Amino acid sequence: MHLSGLAVAGLLTLVNSALCSELQTPTSSTSATATPKTDSNCANGPLTRGCWGNGFSISTDFDTKWPTTGRTVSYNFEITNTTCSPDGSGAKICMLVNGQYPGPTIYANWGDMISVTVKNSLHDNGTSIHWHGIRQLNSNPQDGVNGITECPLAPGDTKQYLFQATQYGTTWYHSHYSSQYGDGLVGAIVINGPAVANYDIDMGPYVISDWYYQPVFRLEEIVNTNLQSASPPPPGDNILINGTNKNADGSTGQYNTVQLTKGKKHRLRLINTSVDNQIRVSLDGHPFTVISSDLVPIHSFTANWLLLGVGQRYDVIITANQTGGNFWFRAEVAGDCFSANNGVGRSIFTYAGSAVATPNTNAAAQPAVCQDEGPLVPWWPTNVPSDAFNSQVRDLEVDINVEQLTTNGQNIVVWAVNLTAIDVDWRDPTLQYVVQGNSSYPHVYNLVELPTEGIWTYWVIQETSGTPVPIPHPIHLHGHDFFILGAKSGAIFNKDTDAASLNFANPPRRDVTFLPAGGWVVIAFPTDNPGAWLMHCHIAWHISEGLGVQFLESKSTIKLPDATWQKTCANWNAYYSGNPAYLKTDSGL
Repeated sequence: MHLSGLAVAGLLTLVNSALCSELQTPTSSTSATATPKTDSNCANGPLTRGCWGNGFSISTDFDTKWPTTGRTVSYNFEITNTTCSPDGSGAKICMLVNGQYPGPTIYANWGDMISVTVKNSLHDNGTSIHWHGIRQLNSNPQDGVNGITECPLAPGDTKQYLFQATQYGTTWYHSHYSSQYGDGLVGAIVINGPAVANYDIDMGPYVISDWYYQPVFRLEEIVNTNLQSASPPPPGDNILINGTNKNADGSTGQYNTVQLTKGKKHRLRLINTSVDNQIRVSLDGHPFTVISSDLVPIHSFTANWLLLGVGQRYDVIITANQTGGNFWFRAEVAGDCFSANNGVGRSIFTYAGSAVATPNTNAAAQPAVCQDEGPLVPWWPTNVPSDAFNSQVRDLEVDINVEQLTTNGQNIVVWAVNLTAIDVDWRDPTLQYVVQGNSSYPHVYNLVELPTEGIWTYWVIQETSGTPVPIPHPIHLHGHDFFILGAKSGAIFNKDTDAASLNFANPPRRDVTFLPAGGWVVIAFPTDNPGAWLMHCHIAWHISEGLGVQFLESKSTIKLPDATWQKTCANWNAYYSGNPAYLKTDSGL
């Protein structure tokens, strides 16, 4: 069992050796309590996490400026069929990176190039790796979405992904080949950079995930059958914390253990890599100071529990201010989000000098509202222009209670969903159409063009009344963060009253947010990254069933794929054509 990224101190690289004279000097009684500095010439350290160096700091908006380090960090991934049993409940077929679950953590510094060479050694399965939340500015072919930005990687084939870390923070990677990642093909990404609050120890990523004893492709068949009768999907069998847990009755498996140092502040990077479950987490007796949501630095706030939708991340600081002992870390399914699991996630946080033992600590009261945490106030204030939306929404002549993807041809897109939408062809990804100058996109590609660069677009996403099972959906956007202007459950968007309630003044920003049950969410983002980009529900069953759209942004200025990309497609097509019984049975995403 591979347990990644724990108790890793001092991961942030000091890029300038000289500390600014005005910064607090640590003493034997000083933890990371000084205000984070934003002087761009000082070095990053426990008392100066706002610093980075060489003209960069927490005050730098990474949408417009980032370092170019001249350094490339390189990783080699081999994806294999194997068996695993993270909670000791019996081996199942797994698809793992380098035989590990979770897969190897990718570490880089802000501005580094990241190179990952992937070899597909799976039996009878293609694959592609998506680098979740990475902006991929001018590197759209590296986004790793088969059927949109690439062809799948055929068994036995190898390819290199190469992109720059223009952002910093915590994210993850996963297969985007149907629901394949649910059998273990996931891992964390840590991009070191400045932070909005000080801390002493970076403990690395903490991966939270549901786990199923049946293979996910078999579960996908069950889910599709259940959908026809409006029945819920099977519940998860357990919740894993950093790749392990005891099983539901406590008879097998083991708890992950984490060591705290008394008096120190610890950064923990929480990631929900589930296929279906929204999960709440808490550490008994230790409130979280939340410093980022997804890859966006925010003004910090304190919470006892945090809800992580599928794909969401929160970086938190934990202050070890207890006398010692052992404390439960809890990860529990969010029933108010219509998630279900037969297990509960548990791990043990223990103070250095204390023997590891079963905790007898008590949980804080748990909230029960299925929505993004908050307040999520971005560190860099951005006001979203409202004039275009307000003037155009009045004339929006689309019925958002009917399944559709449509645009007014200017700035507004309406996506009304009832679980049937996108269905890509692995052999003909969207970028291939762009390369060929072919605009005859199949209707089932569910594609809308955003041809104009440098404008703000607004998306009204509505769960229609015809949805068989109206539940919240964690909506994820590729190639961009989005700004969340407003949301409402159990209602159809009203272009008069609801439009007037939207917030355009430094609204929350991230790359995954909830579409409320039976309701709507309005998001906005600028067209500043040419490419073919997917937006989808991150519940694996739902995107496999088609709950996704794609948009083709500024196609005339997309940096097109090279000959190596074409060779991957040729290899895939030769493999796929030679296997007539090997049929795609879902959306492919």
